[in-house]
Amino acid sequence: MGVAVVGIGTVGFGNMAEESVASMADSAVQSALADSGLERQEIDGLLVHIGSPRGLDYDEMAALLGLEVTYATQTWSHGRFGATVIATAAMALEAGLTDVALCVAAFKNSLWTRVGSTGHNAFFEGMREGGGPHAETPWVGFAAPVAGAAMATRRYLHHYGVDREKLAAVALAQRAAAQRNELAVMRKPLSAQEYAASRPIVEPLRLHDCSVPVDTAVAVILARADRAAHLRAPVVHIRGYQGLHAGPNEFIFGQPGLGVNQAEVFDYVPLGAREPVFRRAGVTPAEIQTLHCYDGFSPQILWTLERFGFCAPGEAADYIAGGRIELGGQLPVNTSGGHLSEGHSNGWGQTLEIVRQLRGQAGERQIPDVALAQWATTLGDSIIYGRDPA
Repeated sequence: MGVAVVGIGTVGFGNMAEESVASMADSAVQSALADSGLERQEIDGLLVHIGSPRGLDYDEMAALLGLEVTYATQTWSHGRFGATVIATAAMALEAGLTDVALCVAAFKNSLWTRVGSTGHNAFFEGMREGGGPHAETPWVGFAAPVAGAAMATRRYLHHYGVDREKLAAVALAQRAAAQRNELAVMRKPLSAQEYAASRPIVEPLRLHDCSVPVDTAVAVILARADRAAHLRAPVVHIRGYQGLHAGPNEFIFGQPGLGVNQAEVFDYVPLGAREPVFRRAGVTPAEIQTLHCYDGFSPQILWTLERFGFCAPGEAADYIAGGRIELGGQLPVNTSGGHLSEGHSNGWGQTLEIVRQLRGQAGERQIPDVALAQWATTLGDSIIYGRDPA
């Protein structure tokens, strides 16, 4: 049967302090409906990412957007669940729980102070038993995600003997892509010298290794492939997916074992090409033509490449050298600029970009003849999209 993306919409990325989350969401949904050719009353499934207080909870979303749905769900209000929302929508469609599933991420970061400060809405969640959701331990000064990511990066660089300056290739590639994206918030050219001179945030991570907070609203509409074939938008199929991983050795910002609180210290041996998502999609890593990753921090690109078998552990920094992940390279990554330059959309900007690329609608960023694209993260979740069904 299969599932396909049939409509996408967004209000863009930036500071939208003067606009309500509801109006942002409505604009994105209306754009997605226009893209698909569907009417609002045809939506019978609603899946929300990022609820209150940064966004809207599912019940309020349905009421304010005038939706009457028979299936609704909502994830925990953290960025890593973007692909989980889409995968859940696909499962609901396959199970017959919904016929047209609307996925919405609408949220504002401009309402809050800097992440890690007491004025941020997530600060006191870090005080929960076991520490915060990103391995924050505020009682010892780890009040923000960047602290855990920095320690994982330091451990990785030391363990594999990787030159810290090789991280620059990630930030430079994504800024170059963002220069071709009118929606990106960071479009000013970035040189290697500017990258190297940027201030440290938490060593070894510098300013340009960290994502840019934004306000945004994104809507993605999915339907079963048989119905999708009769709608307005070019069909983008979901070829295969797998979910987030969790356990005593999993760490949100790095490969298993890299976190300071992990149960073991060991040499990580990834499944790579044996990850179930490849079997489900009927492809190999070598067939993926563009990769889109969750990049709250630049080293997450390296760890995702290694986890999913594009290269061996410790080799990603050399793998990306020479422009491999840039537009025009062998494996373009985050071709809209990613979280580092387009803006931190919790993966939704990358999802829009995947759909645009596979439709041939990416403009100056278009990858020639692209037919397979992958979303993947350091936490093991992944979706493979195709221009054609499996």
